[in-house]
Amino acid sequence: MLSEKQFQCSICKQVFSEPVTIPCGHNFCHACIQETWDCDELCQCPTCERSFSPRPELSINTAFKELADTFKNMIVCTSATPLSSAQPGEVVCDVCATTSTQVRALKSCLVCLTSYCDAHLEPHRKVSTLKQHRLLEPVKNLQDRMCKKHDKLLEMFCRDEQSCICRFCMETEHKDHQAVTIEVESEQRKIQMMQTEDVFQRMTQERLNKIDEIKSYLKLSMVNADREKRDSDRLFTSLIRCVQERQSDIITEIEDKQKAEERRAAEVIDMLEEEIKELKKRNGELQELKNTEDHLHLLQKLPLLTSPLPSRKWTEITVHTELCVGTVRKALSKVDITLKNELDSLKKEEMKKMQKYAVDIVLDPDTAHPNIVLSADGKQAGRAELLHIVPDIPQRFDPVICVLAKTGFLCGRFYFQVAVGTKTFWDLGVVKESVNRKGMITSKPENGYWTVRLRDGEEYRALDSPSVLLALKEKPLTVGVYVDYEEGVVSFFNVEKQSHIYSFTSCLFSERIFPFFSPGVSDEGKNMAPLVVTAVNPES
Repeated sequence: MLSEKQFQCSICKQVFSEPVTIPCGHNFCHACIQETWDCDELCQCPTCERSFSPRPELSINTAFKELADTFKNMIVCTSATPLSSAQPGEVVCDVCATTSTQVRALKSCLVCLTSYCDAHLEPHRKVSTLKQHRLLEPVKNLQDRMCKKHDKLLEMFCRDEQSCICRFCMETEHKDHQAVTIEVESEQRKIQMMQTEDVFQRMTQERLNKIDEIKSYLKLSMVNADREKRDSDRLFTSLIRCVQERQSDIITEIEDKQKAEERRAAEVIDMLEEEIKELKKRNGELQELKNTEDHLHLLQKLPLLTSPLPSRKWTEITVHTELCVGTVRKALSKVDITLKNELDSLKKEEMKKMQKYAVDIVLDPDTAHPNIVLSADGKQAGRAELLHIVPDIPQRFDPVICVLAKTGFLCGRFYFQVAVGTKTFWDLGVVKESVNRKGMITSKPENGYWTVRLRDGEEYRALDSPSVLLALKEKPLTVGVYVDYEEGVVSFFNVEKQSHIYSFTSCLFSERIFPFFSPGVSDEGKNMAPLVVTAVNPES
């Protein structure tokens, strides 16, 4: 025989939730009377307008709470339908939850800090004061939206400290800070999210393109490996029996390299696909977050979604287009002198393969010693009779007379040619980016230099550890330099004779390396001609 009016809070017009009885005897929801008194200077009863000073301490009326909860349960049992039952993961109505009934919430109120089902949301649709409350899609943990220090709603965002604050915070410790409403900040973050979304999409496409590039490389690599096998077959059928024993070794080496490349490609593809998966996941979460009305959730979640993705710089990761360059040549270096004609023929083919990795070298004036003259196109480095007045910057070599290329290499293979002509002094090779550029230089691999030099027009020497005197039958007019970063090889060639000069092997490259040039001293005017970076023609 009990009526709903007997259990209805006169403030929110709903069945009591956590009812308290104030000194005048009237009952209210704990949250309702608390909020009413927080907003008014006087503590008055909303029903009889009796004033209280000091502010009464409120306690839950447990007996009345049990009656109210029982009445709620009766209402839910008669009004809730199966369609309103909350599914796992959905936000439940806080009012219904007090009766142990899980009914799906329709809205959450940021003022009441309560989630309501359709039935219990009715007062927010009818009562004028409740209509002003801020409703949003159901969210969990509404208490997290309250300032822990002042127990006020988090309504503002401090841009100085990048945190959500209440209005009391803004008037106290954040008084001189730049603060905006969380709605304003949320809209700006959504714009950032759209930009981040574009970045994620671009990064995803870059990785998809890289996967396609690697797959294409693998196909080409298999063709090249087959061609290398055919070359070895053609060669070894003409060799004496002792040389034929090397054939199986070469094929095995080619196949091992091919398998190693396939494994490496598979690993890179796995890493790319993992990053794509993470990017798509973040992009999906950004899509959901972009459409949310829950501004605080957006601000709390966004920094994690837009944090830098642990990733390599894929634009610097290249794939090879030739697998076994130098494989057969290395094997033939051990054969008998009687096979010289076959070896020379093969060396020419191998050099053409290396020249396919030719890169466009332009010399960097910021690294050039003041006594070096560079051509306008950056292809020539000569000696000046007088020092140029140039800025003394860290990357410039001084007092050693040398210069680097503008472009460095962090992976892959590359080749370039330098015309040395009849010069009597020069140095060529590659160096680490971090080499010491001031003071005297000791060129050796331990110091980051892999170079070959000419002195006095006669003495050719590879500056290895220890240095190696080179007995060249003919003076090279053009020197070719071939580098395989992953294999750790730097090789020098006489381009005209298509012959090998020297190779540094087992080089440990751990940073970017740059082509290195030194035109040398004037040698009483005999060495004034410049070093010239020449174009490469693999067909010649």
